[in-house]
Order: sequence, then C-alpha cells, then structure tokens
Amino acid sequence: MSGSSRVAAMKKWFNSFPAAADLKQFCLQNAQHDPLLTGVSSSTNPFRPQKVCSFL
Repeated sequence: MSGSSRVAAMKKWFNSFPAAADLKQFCLQNAQHDPLLTGVSSSTNPFRPQKVCSFL
C-alpha cells in the first residue's frame, strides 16, 4: 500500500466513527486556544526564567 493510499484509508477510517469525527471537530474549533499549538506569551508564562536582581 502506498503512502497516499494509507493516508486516504486512515481518513476514511477516522471519519467513519461519530466519536472520532466529533473529537476532530472539537480539536479544530479549539486549536486557537491550545497553548501547545499557539505558544504562551512571556508575560503569562509561569515557568519563564526569573529576572536576577544584582546590586553593584
């Protein structure tokens, strides 16, 4: 089976289950709010490196 036919078969299989189709739709609708996809701004990132204060 070639790569493109495997992809077509996977798409057909994935879309044949209502739960999988619902999950796909949910993921696509909420992708813009997913920090793993969009990243986190440095001002709201709780894990950003802390600034060091040094006195001379």
